[in-house]
Amino acid sequence: MRNLYFVLMSLLVMSCSSQAQIFQKAKGLLGGDAAFTKEEAANALKQALEQGTVKGVSVVSQVDGYLKNPEIKIPFPPEAENVEQKLRAIGLGNQVDEAVESLNRAAEDAASEAKDIFITSIKALTIQDAINIVKGEQDAATRFLERTTTAELTAKFSPIINSSLQKVNATKYWGDVMGTYNKIPFVKKVETDLTAYVTQKAIDGLFVMIANEELNIRQNPAARTTELLKKVFK
Repeated sequence: MRNLYFVLMSLLVMSCSSQAQIFQKAKGLLGGDAAFTKEEAANALKQALEQGTVKGVSVVSQVDGYLKNPEIKIPFPPEAENVEQKLRAIGLGNQVDEAVESLNRAAEDAASEAKDIFITSIKALTIQDAINIVKGEQDAATRFLERTTTAELTAKFSPIINSSLQKVNATKYWGDVMGTYNKIPFVKKVETDLTAYVTQKAIDGLFVMIANEELNIRQNPAARTTELLKKVFK
């Protein structure tokens, strides 16, 4: 059992993608005694997940956390891409920019609410969950959180996003943009559930950032900031 956990936590760093690779990498690691217990191994994984999620949430909930990050910036909805193009073409780019900024500000406003939801899910993680995460892809922990928290995040984010959209005048900017566009002759009118769209994009962006932090912890020893992480992931 001790050998199994030595393999388990070593593979979390190596991020092997197939079972054959897992056992091949493990073969040379089984000679020595593991310097940690299975409880320490599980707790280290929880620490790694908590560290990644807290940092990810902190980054996106800052001003410009979404807006100035091309990887997660919230654009016009797909059904409104023509709206943006046409309005920019007739000199209304500033109005479009205000609408986009307001969508991202609403996401930034809501993001901080995710931390407690993530931590609750992490604390419930089992040893079998840990094994599945280690044997999975490099974003397996992120995908675990996505499966276990998305429904709760959506329920939590939606009213906050709706309130934030009002607070940052997103509904006004969006209404102005759509009103202007829908008055253009012969265009197909666009109707978007703005709250649902921004909520989903905000959650998607959050998981992108958490996946980045997970990869960092797996690959970068300097990212292991607690004594337990250093002990288990050495």
